Amino acid sequence: MSDPITPESTPAPVEAQAPDAAPENTIAEAAPAAPQEPQRAAGGGGRGGRDNRGGGRDGRGRGGPRRNGPREADEGGIESSLVKIYRCAKVVKGGKRFSFGALVIAGDRQGNVGIGYGKANEVPMAVEKATKDARRSMVKVPLKGSTIPHTVKGKHGSSSVILVPAMPGSGVTAGKSVRPCLELAGITDILTKAYGSTSPKNLVKATIDALSRLQSREDVERDRKVKIEFAGGKELATA
Repeated sequence: MSDPITPESTPAPVEAQAPDAAPENTIAEAAPAAPQEPQRAAGGGGRGGRDNRGGGRDGRGRGGPRRNGPREADEGGIESSLVKIYRCAKVVKGGKRFSFGALVIAGDRQGNVGIGYGKANEVPMAVEKATKDARRSMVKVPLKGSTIPHTVKGKHGSSSVILVPAMPGSGVTAGKSVRPCLELAGITDILTKAYGSTSPKNLVKATIDALSRLQSREDVERDRKVKIEFAGGKELATA
């Protein structure tokens, strides 16, 4: 005998599918992909990557270019070297306003050297101002081969620097603030000694003061109106 049909065993009626409805396996048209933004190079803008830390327009951030880093030369052969960057703060009613100062040395390695200081709200602009100031304030340094003609002492503030001639091959014996001044002036063999304050500004200005005090043999003969002759390895002044 067959089982009696009960309401629970009766199958539910299947809903009729609307004729306008699309079947489930119909493939929809792909929407056009949105244009992707170009990826930014690491280190440019924001905080930057590991290679170039810090943000800013050039990816160098507040720290700016590396101190005593590679020297840049322009078309005229004048090179510039960054000695130090100073961070300055001005207290105003709304808080503090920060700016940056740059100390730069410029020279052509042929006896011309100068120092400059520039200040701006951003590091690149401060370096540019300092470089222009250094090129305008160049002094002529008399050289004797690869060294200086005689021993000289320069002073600025509480810092003093003594420059002593050296034999060829001795190299430049100087600190990190004095060395760029001598190298960009074209001096490759010299001995130096610094006394007093170790401020980079004072040491650099004292070095430039010492270089500006140098005199060549022709300058001494012209100023004293004498003729310098050599006798026994020594210089003798004759009328």
